[in-house]
Amino acid sequence: MKTLIASISIAFVAAGIVSFTTPQTNEIPKPVKTAFAKKFPSVKKVDWEKGSDSEWEAEFKMNKTEYSANFASDGKWLETEHEISKKEIPQKIKSALDSEFNTYKIKEAEISETAAGSVYEFELEKGEKTLEVAFNLDGKKLKEELIEEKD
Repeated sequence: MKTLIASISIAFVAAGIVSFTTPQTNEIPKPVKTAFAKKFPSVKKVDWEKGSDSEWEAEFKMNKTEYSANFASDGKWLETEHEISKKEIPQKIKSALDSEFNTYKIKEAEISETAAGSVYEFELEKGEKTLEVAFNLDGKKLKEELIEEKD
């Protein structure tokens, strides 16, 4: 009997954790839902996550590609990202990667769109070192950040 009560208690605690980490649809601010529906009218299935006190992230599929889009609580669109394959990387960006990061392996490649424009973002690995780099559409490096280096 004690085992049964303990199991039920654990199940209720786990259910509580899930409900706190996965927002219910009615918790998402109406301006966010409205802005999402306007920007992505064909998308019907969306998984929402609260990124911070003032930001929401939607994860969804469009044309068989996984996307994420971020919105401020007031509904302002902030960013949309989606992964791309290596063959989708434009030649200017490939040349920039080859000239500066030819010893690194591309772990992840994506396009990030904001109101300021689009950039290509990459997660690159070399041994125990992982970098995040970003390039504009002309192949100019905008960012290089060490994410992780394991000893």
